[in-house]
Amino acid sequence: MEIKEYIKQNEKRILDELFSLIRIPSISAMQEHKPDMMRCAERWKELLLEAGADRAEIMPSAGNPLVYAEKHVSDDAKTILIYAHYDVMPVEPLELWHSAPFEPEVRDGHIWARGADDDKGQSMIQVKAFEYMVKEGLLRNNVKFIFEGEEEIGSPSLNAFLKEHKDLLKADIILVSDTSMLGADLPSLTTGLRGLAYWEIEVTGPNRDLHSGHFGGAVANPINVLCRMLADLQDNDGRITVPGFYDDVLPVPQAERDMIAQIPFDEAKYKAAIGVKALKGETGYTTLERNSCRPSFDICGIWGGYIGEGAKTVLPSKAYAKVSCRLVANQNHEKVSQQFIDHLNSVTPDYVTLKVTPLHGGEGYVCPIDLPAYKAAEKGFAKAFGKQPLAVRRGGSIPIISDFEQILGVKTVLMGFGLESNAIHSPNENIPLDILRRGIEAVVEFHKCYC
Repeated sequence: MEIKEYIKQNEKRILDELFSLIRIPSISAMQEHKPDMMRCAERWKELLLEAGADRAEIMPSAGNPLVYAEKHVSDDAKTILIYAHYDVMPVEPLELWHSAPFEPEVRDGHIWARGADDDKGQSMIQVKAFEYMVKEGLLRNNVKFIFEGEEEIGSPSLNAFLKEHKDLLKADIILVSDTSMLGADLPSLTTGLRGLAYWEIEVTGPNRDLHSGHFGGAVANPINVLCRMLADLQDNDGRITVPGFYDDVLPVPQAERDMIAQIPFDEAKYKAAIGVKALKGETGYTTLERNSCRPSFDICGIWGGYIGEGAKTVLPSKAYAKVSCRLVANQNHEKVSQQFIDHLNSVTPDYVTLKVTPLHGGEGYVCPIDLPAYKAAEKGFAKAFGKQPLAVRRGGSIPIISDFEQILGVKTVLMGFGLESNAIHSPNENIPLDILRRGIEAVVEFHKCYC
């Protein structure tokens, strides 16, 4: 049976299985959902066995459990290790969702729900392609799966797990569907990812909240101080002002800049899609260079004082922020993290105290486009989407990808099917049904070509 017909005959079951995963609110960032992490892992174990795995088991880690499964074809065959994650981002703000985030809804040819794309939907693409290859007797490679439950919080337990289970996870190539394409009609393969460094900052002024009338103008307001410190971390040209930050940043080769310039990009459409009148970034670089090949700095959250209804004249005791830097190839996240901490300590005025806590980080990654597995992925996209995919670097981070290379000694092919309009990490996350179908077709073709 051809893959298109297989999908057509089994689509209701495939969606029911995906929805059974989506309905589990596996939010790794929130301790209250700890039981849901195990429930989701158990459901994946069931589905992997039903798809044709010889064995599947839930394996403990220092944090949330992992799901391991495998299908052994031959000692002489190549081995593909498929990585995915079953945890999802928090859903707030709830009021912006058009339907319940953990009750999947098919509407206008899309599945709407948290995890529809990132990463339960994309994981299902991999599992259903594997299922088809097994059931039709077409599988020629050994296949292993490792699904984790902490990717959205930086995979804190996975590094140690990889070191402990190097032999179990031995493979020739790693395949990941957790990235995006340039567009539904513009397929692309991700060849690079940025690294990440992330911190929480706490600034303390007086030992308690004060009356802003009695103390305002005489005592430093920690929110004011924090805002000023954060604003000074970038200059007017969009460059990060931390001393030494750019020491290890490699310049973007002109040949690569020329290739990026060939990527179709409609700036007006880009601005309209996110509702801004103008774009802002590092001087001297295009938008596509800024969000893929250059570092960036962002305040991800800032809070303190009174934020309830009405007015309260308070001079707060504390101010907080969560901030991150996207890093590029050759930057070490631990080195950058310490540079950042040292710099903030050096500029903190005497009238407040500072506490900076690193939360998580990881290195960038670049995939060679001459790998046999990359070529197989190209053929998969060409078969499913009717055109050769572009090779592009992306601005996001998957820190574990560099760990795979450093610990397991294996390269990763990033065969992702997300779209910008899928709104991952945001309200109204979704995935088009057509992309789900084509993704399965593309991965099936990958398996046929990589052997």
